Amino acid sequence: MEHLKVSNYDKMRDSMESVFLKYDQTQMIEKFHLIHDTEYLYIDFVGRTYRVDRKSGRVTYAAEGTDSYQHADYNISMTIFDVLCESKPDCQLSNTYVPVNRLKNVVQTTCLGADFFQKEARFFKNKCLELSRACEHLGGIAQKVGDVSYQIPLFPFLPVVLQFWDADEEFDAVLKLMWDEHILDYMHYETTYFAAAHLLERVVEEIKREQEGKSI
Repeated sequence: MEHLKVSNYDKMRDSMESVFLKYDQTQMIEKFHLIHDTEYLYIDFVGRTYRVDRKSGRVTYAAEGTDSYQHADYNISMTIFDVLCESKPDCQLSNTYVPVNRLKNVVQTTCLGADFFQKEARFFKNKCLELSRACEHLGGIAQKVGDVSYQIPLFPFLPVVLQFWDADEEFDAVLKLMWDEHILDYMHYETTYFAAAHLLERVVEEIKREQEGKSI
């Protein structure tokens, strides 16, 4: 019988599950007001509830349309672990939003410019209404910048701002994510990439869900 190959990402995720167990779960519960029971900690992440097994560290979520639970992927698990385990004790939002490469104490680069989310921007092209509905379905609150702009709860206690300018005759579509200036009190710089990837994946998922519903 052929064994399925485990990716390095899955190995790192599984390794972090064991590391999670070394941290004080009571502090996590109190700090972020987590719903919990003897078996799990529960946390909402981009419009979906995840549960963290208190004895194994495994992060799972209810598979849609079934009674089974699915193992969360690398981006999801690592973001949740980083926030729960490594966020600063006194983390608080500034309510000022900037691109991730404009955060204080971060080396400014050109690689995170307007074309960084080019793939997603192309997907959102001419879909402003669909994008707006997807953001709203994920709990987003409309903002006033760009053709579409929403403050979306990454976690209930940690919002991020999505900004989109649709393409026209002269310019390509542009997509930006704006982070609270204190985001690095909640997660490491590298983790913002994991969180951003999952957020955009969920937005695309919501748009495709609506498109499939209309085609039935």
